Amino acid sequence: MRPYLHRSFKWPTTPCLHHLPSAKRFKTSLSPRLPSFSLQHTNSNPRHSATTVLHPPLSILPPSPSIPQIKQAHAHIIALGLSRHRSIVCHLLVACAISPSPSPEYAYAIFNCIEHPNVFSRNNMIRCYAKGGTPSQSLALYADMRRNNVCPNKHTFPFVLQACSKVSTIADGVQIHAHVVKLGFVEDVYVRNALIHFYCAFRELDDSRRVFDESSEQRDVVSWNAILAGYARDGKMDVCEELFDEMPERDAVSWSTMTLGYVVGGKLEKGLELIREMRDKGIAPNEATLVTVLSASAQLGLLENGRWIHSTIKALNFPMTVPLRTALIDMYAKCGCIELSRQLFHEMPQKDVFVWNAMICGLAIHGLGAEAVKLFQRFTHEGLRPMNVTFVGVLSACSHAGLVSEGRRYFESMMEDYGIEPEMEHYGCMVDLLGRAGFVSEALQLIEKMTVPPDPVIWGTLLGSCRVHGLVDLGETIGRKLIEMDPTHDGHYVSLASIYARSRKWEDVIKIRRLMVDRGANKVAGWSLIEAQGRVHRFVVGDRTHERSREIYEMLEEIGRQLAVAGYSPDVSGVLHDIGEEEKENAVREHSERLAIAFGLMVTGVGGLIRVVKNLRVCGDCHEVSKMISKLFGREIVVRDGSRFHHFKDGECSCFDYW
Repeated sequence: MRPYLHRSFKWPTTPCLHHLPSAKRFKTSLSPRLPSFSLQHTNSNPRHSATTVLHPPLSILPPSPSIPQIKQAHAHIIALGLSRHRSIVCHLLVACAISPSPSPEYAYAIFNCIEHPNVFSRNNMIRCYAKGGTPSQSLALYADMRRNNVCPNKHTFPFVLQACSKVSTIADGVQIHAHVVKLGFVEDVYVRNALIHFYCAFRELDDSRRVFDESSEQRDVVSWNAILAGYARDGKMDVCEELFDEMPERDAVSWSTMTLGYVVGGKLEKGLELIREMRDKGIAPNEATLVTVLSASAQLGLLENGRWIHSTIKALNFPMTVPLRTALIDMYAKCGCIELSRQLFHEMPQKDVFVWNAMICGLAIHGLGAEAVKLFQRFTHEGLRPMNVTFVGVLSACSHAGLVSEGRRYFESMMEDYGIEPEMEHYGCMVDLLGRAGFVSEALQLIEKMTVPPDPVIWGTLLGSCRVHGLVDLGETIGRKLIEMDPTHDGHYVSLASIYARSRKWEDVIKIRRLMVDRGANKVAGWSLIEAQGRVHRFVVGDRTHERSREIYEMLEEIGRQLAVAGYSPDVSGVLHDIGEEEKENAVREHSERLAIAFGLMVTGVGGLIRVVKNLRVCGDCHEVSKMISKLFGREIVVRDGSRFHHFKDGECSCFDYW
């Protein structure tokens, strides 16, 4: 741990802050409470207390002016012959500093027009650089202040520390901290908040906590929020809970930080509980929280949670921004409601590339390849330029729908027409497309010609194609290669064992499974989720832990009787054991999705739709059984497996048995 900086800390008189490298911004929805400068401000010099009266070109600007608006006011100033009026030019620079999208180049041109700029002007120029993506220039300007004996004030350090949190090394901010202590600004609440935020940005939580704990009298809600965000970002939700309970005052940011921490940490239900509590207290969540919770609902496929968030947005009359609507489109698509995704998409007056990407990818996972391709054509006709992820969606759509020629054409177009070099995801989609369609040799040739080294996922995709098409020799070669590349991944052993099992090479199956255990690569258990009665119910294969387990197995018996009458014959070729046929039939009968569907038949109304989310690819026998159940029981069943959606209705599946 770095020693804490006391008032006796020795620091160089001329900080070495020249030519500092720029770095990516530290991403957070929270920022320290920084002092903002109004266009009408009181002179910071205590000997001059008169308020500056601004000329109309500046006084009529909105609170957060855009650069075009500022330039228009600037033109009026020039036309009125006031371009050399020091006070007016200084306040023009303030307008640049408070703009949501500052232009550092334009601001510096104004700054250069000020003869002998004072600390007020320099502070605003530092702020422009920090906000405008060139934090190293903020630090260079601060260093220039110190060399020219311009003494910083309490407004300087929050802006400089904001810049420090965006550069690549922590050393500059530590040096600024020393200046804060030396110059006596350490007790200022705004400066302290900026220090807390700075150390949190570099995940130096011990140092951040020291600043936070040093003076309990010099803390406000922003101080608490900053330290809370630091721990939440580090996944230390137990500490966050303690801090949250101790907070003397909470605002929307406090609640949103806790919600985000829970959701990002995989505790979606706790996050949703907090949002409900926020609503009860009349506190509205912010946009970042809503987008994150919608994203988590989408990843888990939990439609009811997503719907509840959507209803909350409507009840709060929350502005339907592009990011929020994009998150809703993505959520409904990944939760199986592609119709609602389409509706939201078509209702959007303005669509950016991310909205189009969400819709194309949503259509892809539902197997609507032709519609996804058509939408992509509309996208290009609109004059928008596709991104890497756009082609991932298009190629994935082609793969799920078996559109081989279209996939080949778009893969070539990506490189030739748009200059996008294929990444691992693009190659993966193409290998999957070719392998599914039976062009395994072509897929192998593509892997061998890849411009980047193929990873185990690519080889695993090809191994899956060998299993589907019964290519034992090639599958064995690839399987053993994969086991050597990644000996701890259970999926490689399982796929190779499945290939042997289909060929009834039981001795090889036993050897592979024994090797899998010896190397500690235990098979990941399949699970299925279903939302019902206000809860999320989780099942694993052979699960008997559910409180209604006896009824579930009775329903399985009833399903089995009706399937037998309908002529069902179990497909047990994927069972990786040399055991009797009856034992194999029992093994597939208790797969997790069967248990979830049986429970769904029990708890949903007559004719009600059943939605199931599964972590692994659905097996062939369960796929056939789901089709038959949909017809025999008159139900629509929507299953999201590890690859795509299956909509079972009237004995058919939306994938047309191509998955």
